[in-house]
Amino acid sequence: MNEKIKTGDFVLLYLDDKRKWLIKVEEDKEFHTHKGIVNLSDVINKQWGSTIESTMGVKFALLRPALSDIVVNVSRNTNIIYPKDAGLILLNTRIGPGSLVVESGTGSGAFTTVLAYHVRPTGHVYSYEVRKEFIKTAKKNIERLGLSEFVTFKNENICMGIEERNIDAVVLDMATPWKVVEHAYNALKAGGFFVSYSPTIEQVMRTVVALKKSNGFADLKTVEVFVRDILVRSNKTRPSTRMIGHTGYLTFAKKKIKEN
Repeated sequence: MNEKIKTGDFVLLYLDDKRKWLIKVEEDKEFHTHKGIVNLSDVINKQWGSTIESTMGVKFALLRPALSDIVVNVSRNTNIIYPKDAGLILLNTRIGPGSLVVESGTGSGAFTTVLAYHVRPTGHVYSYEVRKEFIKTAKKNIERLGLSEFVTFKNENICMGIEERNIDAVVLDMATPWKVVEHAYNALKAGGFFVSYSPTIEQVMRTVVALKKSNGFADLKTVEVFVRDILVRSNKTRPSTRMIGHTGYLTFAKKKIKEN
């Protein structure tokens, strides 16, 4: 069955690999490009993958965006957890439909979006953030994507404690994750997952020391993810000279029962 584009859908308006835009389809709105204007009312009821002409007669493809396209295009006032790291977090924590997740460092809500999308329809995300202006931006991004019912924003310092219990995963993107280790242990269900995203190795070292000292976590590992695009062209295929290199280190651990 060929699905059609509806009002409110996000569409990747694609001209070529360097010129593509994430747009929200709304009636009586226009999207202006250097190749002419696209009337968004004309996009409604078009099939995914079809094309539309601008006022200059240039054809654009109407592509269904991946979640990564949406995440990297959120309004942001902080750095975000990039898709290359977000995917590994999901795979290493079993986060999925029905999961209960606590995160801290809401920031712009990019990773909150990823979590909310994956815990639907019966799971929930509890997002701790100390800065009200960040929560305001994150709420707008979440509302724009229709995911508000799956997220509770908490203007609280997670270093002072986690209220929730029987949580499936705790994911931290903050300056002092080692201060949350014991709070995470108390919040997690048996076998739950701890994740820390840290830009510096010093943060990793202190977090791992705290995890080991706790005696409440096992299977610790820290990894770093690199993704490099390949420019595929006839007889001159090669790696791209530009790439998203270091973003952060990911530290994973699983909750175990403490021994006396």
